[in-house]
Amino acid sequence: MTRPAAGEQRSTGSRFADHRLTVPAGGTWAAAFVIVARPHDAAAVLVGAVAALLVSLLLWRGLSARRRRSPSGRVGVGLLRALPTVMVCAALCSCVAAGVLVMQPAREPPLLVDSAQSALTAQLSVTGTPSETTHSGFGGEAVSGVRFEATLERIDDGRGRSDVTSTRVLLFVDGLDTADAPAIGSTIRVEGRFRATDDGSQTSWLVFVEGHPQLIRQPGWHLAWAAGLRAGFTDAARSLPGDGADLVPGLALGDDSLVDASLDQAMKDSGLSHLTAVSGANCAIVIAGALLLAGFAGLRRVARLCAAGAVLVLFVVLVTPQPSVVRAAAMAAIVLLSIGASRSARGMPVLCLAVVSLIVTDPWLSHSFGFALSTLATAGLLVLTRPLTAALRRWMPSWLAAVIAVPLAAQIACQPVLALLTPTIAPYSIPANLLAAPAAPVATVVGLLACLLGAIVPPLAVPAAWLCWLPAAWIGAVARFFSDAPGARLPWVPGVVGALLVLALTALALWVVLASRAPRLRRAAGVLLVTAVVGVYGGVLVGGTIALRLSVPQNWRIAACDIGQGDAVLVRSGDSVALIDTGPEPEALRSCLDRMQIDRIDLLVLTHFDLDHIGGVAAVAGMVDTALVGPTDGPADEAVVRRVIDSGAAVHEAARGDQGTLGTLTWGVLWPLERTTLRGNGASVTLRFSGDLDALFLGDLGESDQLQLLSEGPLAPVDVVKVAHHGSGDQSAELYDRIHARAGIISVGADNDYGHPNDRILAILADAATQVFRTDRMGLIVISVEGDELVAWSERTPSAVGASALSAVATRLDHDDRRSEDTWRLHAAQNHRRRPPSRNSRGSRCALRRSFWCPARSRSSPSEASGSCETC
Repeated sequence: MTRPAAGEQRSTGSRFADHRLTVPAGGTWAAAFVIVARPHDAAAVLVGAVAALLVSLLLWRGLSARRRRSPSGRVGVGLLRALPTVMVCAALCSCVAAGVLVMQPAREPPLLVDSAQSALTAQLSVTGTPSETTHSGFGGEAVSGVRFEATLERIDDGRGRSDVTSTRVLLFVDGLDTADAPAIGSTIRVEGRFRATDDGSQTSWLVFVEGHPQLIRQPGWHLAWAAGLRAGFTDAARSLPGDGADLVPGLALGDDSLVDASLDQAMKDSGLSHLTAVSGANCAIVIAGALLLAGFAGLRRVARLCAAGAVLVLFVVLVTPQPSVVRAAAMAAIVLLSIGASRSARGMPVLCLAVVSLIVTDPWLSHSFGFALSTLATAGLLVLTRPLTAALRRWMPSWLAAVIAVPLAAQIACQPVLALLTPTIAPYSIPANLLAAPAAPVATVVGLLACLLGAIVPPLAVPAAWLCWLPAAWIGAVARFFSDAPGARLPWVPGVVGALLVLALTALALWVVLASRAPRLRRAAGVLLVTAVVGVYGGVLVGGTIALRLSVPQNWRIAACDIGQGDAVLVRSGDSVALIDTGPEPEALRSCLDRMQIDRIDLLVLTHFDLDHIGGVAAVAGMVDTALVGPTDGPADEAVVRRVIDSGAAVHEAARGDQGTLGTLTWGVLWPLERTTLRGNGASVTLRFSGDLDALFLGDLGESDQLQLLSEGPLAPVDVVKVAHHGSGDQSAELYDRIHARAGIISVGADNDYGHPNDRILAILADAATQVFRTDRMGLIVISVEGDELVAWSERTPSAVGASALSAVATRLDHDDRRSEDTWRLHAAQNHRRRPPSRNSRGSRCALRRSFWCPARSRSSPSEASGSCETC
């Protein structure tokens, strides 16, 4: 080979990434993804992989021998070159299948499989940091506590049977704070019930603990040291102001326990959530610092590498071995070993080798979204940064092109998975990353130093944390700014179809921008790409969203959002809007508010504090003027109220006699009574709206509470009733007969586990001549007033509404076939008389005679408000 040719080859090799391990790594990942989802087929896969390996080996040897006998011929050259890769893939696939065969029995201990529904005693080793969680209890009530991962070591059924095992589980402990949760490395004993997860899940069982864990053994010294450092640094960050305080532990240690729901959503909407997860950049900074200090200390090469390796291990222990941390640490370890062996370590081979090593060791890691996003982001940086920089350099300075190419490459690589997780597009992620990226390494380095300094000299913990606060506050401000910008989250096609569409469009865009051949074809493809994005996305998705909004009657008065198993009902009069409950999840409520074009809520009513009624409260943060809440029952309820107060709303604990106006409607609280001792469903705030539309909202009141409500005074007939407790059977026929509603709205989730709506309430409503409208079959339900008629509209045609209910109201129900929507006209019954809307003499929106909510006060000792209208 001539010298110029050799030099050209070196230049080419240094320009393009080495992808010899890319196919084996991708094949290993794909094989693991499939095998762990179907573990009982692992034996067949193992046999097939070994057979493919043997056949490939024999074929390769035969072709090689034939090639040696006729070196001038072209005998299967392409196949000869491909066979080594096929053999490697088959060997790795067999390793994955063998690993699943060996590890799967530990995930399914016989005693646990046989007694999964029974209460068992378990001994576990804690492996994950605790995080706060709120879930729905068996009765639908909100239950708060903590969750954390652990390794199950032993189970006992209390009847002499026991199993020794080693499998990962996820524990839920109710009524426990994160500060009181067991530390990583602790050995604990719990009593609880086990529920199996999907085969592909990293944790094989969910454990719902009864009571609190019993500590058997404290963690080792190294784990206790790391836990102390994390706790001390987090406590120091708590004293700092604003969003910067919440982000400081995340940027330095990957601990996002202080990040609240609104800031977390802002970070996601702006594409900055990856900054609070420890990644390769954090490991690179730590190792570089360790090597630099070891060099200043005069250590030899081997000693420097050993010191860097030790620091890397301590860093992983400190930040906990999350999937992204494990991937980054594996790559760093491979690089250190390569340097020690005097071999070059190039990016893609190192990444692929790390992926193969980790997935062969733990095949269930292939189902981890955190691992996938971390790996794809790294691959994007390694493969796309340089060509994107070269392409962008045509239109801008080189330094700016390099700065833009880094976040662009990571975003392009991760977008298909992000679209699969959340079917939205974050258009501001690149400018947000450009502004936040310079502050991230500063916050990481300064934060780590502050963490160590605070541990060595405790009085300096807070002053040191202040140094990390400034870059953290800047990142928080960038996230808030872009999350509040118009179009911060654009809708996208959900599911696998959306992810594949993103992948196809991304591949086409990269080919158009980066390819050097076929310029005419690339220009045509570019025009096609722009047309597809603008036409399909703008016309179908954005235009479809607008059409979806316009399909709803614009004169609506009541709208029952389709938010699953929960309540979220809007009432509108003029420009004033009330929202009764928020449903179980913020995303579903946000979608409904966006569809109904609601950006301000005059009155928010949280009837009680079950998760299916308050879980979506984050969706209305900063939108509420006044809030009425039911009686609180413990710290979890009070935390919800504080969140509403912190968002700028004036909060009042509701009781019978509270009243006010909403546009031309008047509202009054009928239940609970003042100084009530009831809590939960029985204390649900029951509200009546009166005017040109009469509506009654019953929360989750049961039959006995409904009868007590009747005993407090007569209930006049209404037009619309929000049926209590999602249509449970615990209802009073006397109440529904007394109110004689024309329409009954049941806000209920499809295929729920509670049997809602119950046949008994459907019969009660039929006997009361009340037409049933249910969100599980009809989706969004809207009621408007047209003259003396109520018009009910739904987004879906009910496949089957209770036949008894339909037959009972057939004489009062006309279906208007002239409208294309699913619309029913509910005519006024003879015993309904319209009353003009009443106004209080001072024209105020409300007249709340008791004090605002105070966590230290109960109804037994109320304090008087300074004024009625002014305080409201």
